[in-house]
Amino acid sequence: MARIDVVMPQMGESIVEGTIVKWHKRVGEDVKKDEILLEISTDKVDSEIPSPAGGKLAEILADEQATVPVNTVIARLETEAGADVSRAESPAPPEASTPQVPEPATPAPVRPAHARPATGRFFSPLVLTIAQTEGVSMEELERLPGSGEGGRVTKRDMLAYIDARKRGMPTAPPAGTSLRGQPVESDAGPPPVRGAQPVDVPELSAKYPSPQHEILQMSNVLQKMAQHMVQSVQTSPHVFGVHEVDMTGVVHHRSLHAEEFEKKEGFKLTYTPYIADAIVRAIKKFPLINSSIEGDKIIRKNFIHLGIAVASDNGLIVPVIKNAEEKNFLGIARAVHDLANRTRSKKLTPEDIQGGTFTVSNFGVFGTVIGTPIINQPQVAILGTGAIRKRVVVVDDALAVRSMAYFTLSFDHRIIDGALGGQFLEEIIRHLEGYDAHAQLS
Repeated sequence: MARIDVVMPQMGESIVEGTIVKWHKRVGEDVKKDEILLEISTDKVDSEIPSPAGGKLAEILADEQATVPVNTVIARLETEAGADVSRAESPAPPEASTPQVPEPATPAPVRPAHARPATGRFFSPLVLTIAQTEGVSMEELERLPGSGEGGRVTKRDMLAYIDARKRGMPTAPPAGTSLRGQPVESDAGPPPVRGAQPVDVPELSAKYPSPQHEILQMSNVLQKMAQHMVQSVQTSPHVFGVHEVDMTGVVHHRSLHAEEFEKKEGFKLTYTPYIADAIVRAIKKFPLINSSIEGDKIIRKNFIHLGIAVASDNGLIVPVIKNAEEKNFLGIARAVHDLANRTRSKKLTPEDIQGGTFTVSNFGVFGTVIGTPIINQPQVAILGTGAIRKRVVVVDDALAVRSMAYFTLSFDHRIIDGALGGQFLEEIIRHLEGYDAHAQLS
């Protein structure tokens, strides 16, 4: 038998340590090559780390919640002698200088019983892999209530379901939960908080006794996000502009092309690529929006790294489409899908969320009509997009039913005034309102 060192990976040049969130295997258990071995958290992103080889987990040298310097040995695997690996080295950071159009992410292979769900519910590759390993059918998955956004089934939901089934406990959806996992009126306890876990702190427990209070520990990602938001408000004098957008043309175009697009690309066509494409076009016309500030100097970027805010189990994460100005609509759509998939399955690297020059946050997916997002430093502006709602509006002095939305631009008033902010928003709106329903996607 041979021993293989598993080290704390360096997930980016600026990352010097990582926190072990959870070991997926115990000492003595078998592990397959590329099977998820542990979860780690850095100050940039949470990641699932696969096993570098197949074998048996011989030692765990760093406990859960321990923060360990990169390249430190945290475990050892015992594998067959002569295996073509002697040490689990840190993965090299991906090249950021050669932008490529990402291909649509492919879910982990599953048994025929785990074909595409008829209801269209999203199941992450990790959830599908656990279901396959534990013999959970797609029919069971469809009925399993989820605690994630929109009723999405998380890994925690799957493990709890499997544990209950093994112990012979009832596994049907609990009272007060629909088959799609959406909460209805119920006396059940509060849902889990994204990016926070219960923790025992005696001095706080004395001040805030249970069960009237619950003490939660912020994850590394949530702590950094909180610090970043406070810093942004203290740094930039925020000004907000809200414009109304007639999305009727986009809605019709998406409806007409959605089925053909999904057959060709393998994923659903959403509104995000339309908005992202319009933003890129508008930035090209008003490049000062794509800047940062260093003291009394303005750093204008001649490239567009577009951040797309994505809700995950650990909070809001903003992966970045690098060199978005070089991509057409299809390239942007593929990049949006790829980043969203890798965000939810914890496959992002720190490089994926660094270097953004402008950000869009689509809080409309949660039903929010108008919001005022905080600038993502060191950027100087962020666009927030509200929910699309049908409303009666006046068009050419007549009443008409149109699909309307509110877009909010938050901008740094140190270098962007109301005129520039308004012109930039109007340029985005001009592109979105000018969609011909029969125009081909390219």
